[in-house]
Amino acid sequence: MKTNHHVTLGTIMAIVVALLLMLPVRAHAHCDGLDGPVVKAAQKALETGNVNLVLVWVRKEDESEIREAFQKTLAVRKLNAEAKQLADMYFFETLVRIHRAGEGAPYTGLKPAGRDLGPAIPAADKAPESGKLEPVFKLLTDAVYDGLHARFEAATSKKNYKVDDLDAGREYVEAYVTFLHHVESLYGAATSAGSDHHHHETEEIKHPKDVQ
Repeated sequence: MKTNHHVTLGTIMAIVVALLLMLPVRAHAHCDGLDGPVVKAAQKALETGNVNLVLVWVRKEDESEIREAFQKTLAVRKLNAEAKQLADMYFFETLVRIHRAGEGAPYTGLKPAGRDLGPAIPAADKAPESGKLEPVFKLLTDAVYDGLHARFEAATSKKNYKVDDLDAGREYVEAYVTFLHHVESLYGAATSAGSDHHHHETEEIKHPKDVQ
């Protein structure tokens, strides 16, 4: 598949939303990992003594609770190595729990480092640091196209069934409905997401690379 037209940032965001609807739940739990951005910010805050490094990860109304937990942690971690480890973990738990609550998400404990988060989260993590959107863009557009293509092929391959073969007919109907609903879900996510974004997000950018 080749696309030579300009693609807006709003369209990219719509694709992101559509993909999120199909991603496993684990993608939404990236911030509860011991190697996630929230814990990394907490580690840096404790090393430098600057609580502002973590306050950006919580709502304004939760600042006081984080400040209090931060001061307690700094005091306890001075005692000895074991106290430092326990105090740090207490702060990580508190920070991630409150961060998750601010997102309206449940907290189920800190997850180990090195989990398989799939390709999307690592690619998104690298993009702001590298300043390059192209790898994320290609990952998303490829995923959307592959999903559409697979369902399209499943439907078209079954459409020429014999009229008296009810089993084959039902297989076609199932594949057809699956394809239809998939397209409908993508379009619904794209149009609702596009209407919610500000005007500056409609700035045109060129497609970084043709998607085959």
